[in-house]
Amino acid sequence: MRKADSKKGFVFKQYQAPFQTPFDKLFEIFTELLTHTSGDFDEAVEWLRELDREFKLTTPEYTVDDFIAELKEKGYIQERLDFKGQGGVDITSKMEKALRQNALVQIFGNMHKGKSGNHKTKHQGQSEQDAGDFRSYQYGDSLEKISVTESLKNAQVNHGIGDFSLSEADLVVEDTQFKSQMSTVLMIDISHSMILYGEDRITPAKKVAMALSELILTRYPKDSLDVIVFGNDAWPIEIKDLPYLQVGPFHTNTVAGLQLAMDILRRKRHANKQIFMITDGKPSCLRMSDGTYYKNPMGLDPFITSKCYSMAAQARKVNIPITTFMITSDPYLQEFVDKFTASNLGKAYYTGLGNLGEMIFEDYQDNRKKRIR
Repeated sequence: MRKADSKKGFVFKQYQAPFQTPFDKLFEIFTELLTHTSGDFDEAVEWLRELDREFKLTTPEYTVDDFIAELKEKGYIQERLDFKGQGGVDITSKMEKALRQNALVQIFGNMHKGKSGNHKTKHQGQSEQDAGDFRSYQYGDSLEKISVTESLKNAQVNHGIGDFSLSEADLVVEDTQFKSQMSTVLMIDISHSMILYGEDRITPAKKVAMALSELILTRYPKDSLDVIVFGNDAWPIEIKDLPYLQVGPFHTNTVAGLQLAMDILRRKRHANKQIFMITDGKPSCLRMSDGTYYKNPMGLDPFITSKCYSMAAQARKVNIPITTFMITSDPYLQEFVDKFTASNLGKAYYTGLGNLGEMIFEDYQDNRKKRIR
């Protein structure tokens, strides 16, 4: 007797979120608050308590105070005493890493996974991985790269099995891509305009820097990433200091940022070097030789922009491409960015904040996708 065929179709059920402990639920929110408050623990806790009052995030069995106690127990925070004996709470290096990991998941978590390893370069050298594509043999190709199987197939097709022969025209070579190391400097604009007009631009830029640094540390450990900030002047910051990054009452000294970035890259031994610049405004400041500042926030000052074009050309001469991510859409600024990019033969993106991280990652990868033949 035949069994009745089982019914096929779709079964609709009410969505159930993946299980999370009370600590994990609050930790996900708290890391976001810490990023927005530039690592200010007390302010982040105030925001967490306010959200708890409004959205009932906790229960009588697990309160915000319980969450803080568990943060301390797990090593995410530590108590401190100043010279006056007054106490406070600081986040630890473990929390700083958690903030970078959270930014990495937020920005790059939805991107398709690629092959692990280092980057592809346009320079020929010893390959660590075959590309999987084949082409005809050319004079000068290494004999080790000849695909015997594919070459024999060609010989059989071209000459037949009965009168077998193998000629140079039958030879096939497998393409390779040389894995290289990359030195990157990420420039972040911290001028006052990064928080003007009711839009927080510094937090997304900070998240991108944290995500990119964590990505390089984990996926490309042989690469180097230096982060610098620029306002009236430019200075480097440590990766561990990214959560605490804030804007200041600064103008935009793009030239100072580029000078520092190129100085850093000159000291790197990696053959491949690049600069990423995240900014939302025009250059408006220069430091003169006597130590004074020339500032002009009104329009595009030819004296300032000409110095920017000169720096871009200098970077081009030493093979340092500059990719500019302009996170505003002011039409009159595009003229400056276009000329700046042309001076360097680099790239420019006029983008909002939503896909900034993905664009930077894609450009980071695409800079070395040319195939070695």
